[in-house]
Amino acid sequence: MAKRIRVGVNGYGVIGKRIADAVRLQPDMVLVGVADVATDYRVETAVTLDIPIYAAAPERLEVFHAADIPIAGTIDAMLSESDVVVDCTPKGVAGHNLARYRAAGVKSIFQGGEAHALTGHSFVAQANYETALGRDATRVVSCNTTSIVRTLGALKGAGLLKRARGVLIRRATDPWESDRGGIMDTVVPERHIPSHQGPDARDVMPDLDLVTIAAKAAHTHGHIHYWFVELSRPSTRDEVLAAFRAAPRIAFVREREGITALNSTQEMMRDLGRPRGDMWEVAIWEDILNVEGAEAYYTYQVDNEAIVTPENIDAIRALAGTVRDGAESIRKTDEALGLRREFLHPRADERAARVVLA
Repeated sequence: MAKRIRVGVNGYGVIGKRIADAVRLQPDMVLVGVADVATDYRVETAVTLDIPIYAAAPERLEVFHAADIPIAGTIDAMLSESDVVVDCTPKGVAGHNLARYRAAGVKSIFQGGEAHALTGHSFVAQANYETALGRDATRVVSCNTTSIVRTLGALKGAGLLKRARGVLIRRATDPWESDRGGIMDTVVPERHIPSHQGPDARDVMPDLDLVTIAAKAAHTHGHIHYWFVELSRPSTRDEVLAAFRAAPRIAFVREREGITALNSTQEMMRDLGRPRGDMWEVAIWEDILNVEGAEAYYTYQVDNEAIVTPENIDAIRALAGTVRDGAESIRKTDEALGLRREFLHPRADERAARVVLA
């Protein structure tokens, strides 16, 4: 059996705990442990899951001992056992960790809150997996940017994309922080046009012609996107749908099936038994999508807590260099996690998969 990639996770919050769980599901990876500075319920939960805990700062050792949390050592001990570390620490903190990872000889993955300049490489598996092979560090882009690259990348791959303009209605804050304040009874426009997601997407796919406009609204679960796309030539609704179906990590929802709003999709994920109710796919409303000549209009939902989970798993393989082909890594990740092309129609899902493989 080939040697498994040893993975450490620094930061056991919204993203870190999901990546830790996803690593444990991959047959070619092993979770060394997670590092954090907190001693609250999140870390206590990791203890109950038999995940080794490391103190992210040496001065926190005494705090962990006082809280009676078993500690495997400091983060330096975790790094000494890891091939790749996934940094899920808060924005502004992660950038200071790169030098430590490099000194330890450990490859590192950062999240979208950090700037592209930190690593010089931004990652979405379907778009630029091969350019990450063997690098010492990369940055998985934000949830919204990931969705943009997936969907526009699907149209580009089908030769249909000319330019795109998108409006993003963003959640106010992460759900677990909703007791700490947020937006109430209003919508707050972002100060700049374009919003940062468009330039961020071009860090992954430099030739994209797109502009994004964003606002924050008074909800905490998920983002919704509206896209107006000028196609490279007159097309049909069926052709655009086929382009989306041929791309990974895009699934379809339908108003006629009762999926009429963000909360409907969240409830469906729970009913399907998804861990934490997570949706790793971009959920496009199939029965809203419209094409008129060389213009396409569509809307979709982004699970801000979950969508980047599979991208981080693929980034681990790319940096480690154990899987050279991006499509093969995506297949491995999606099979282990249980991603779908159709949430409610398994046989249609299987037919779509056969079409793509063919």
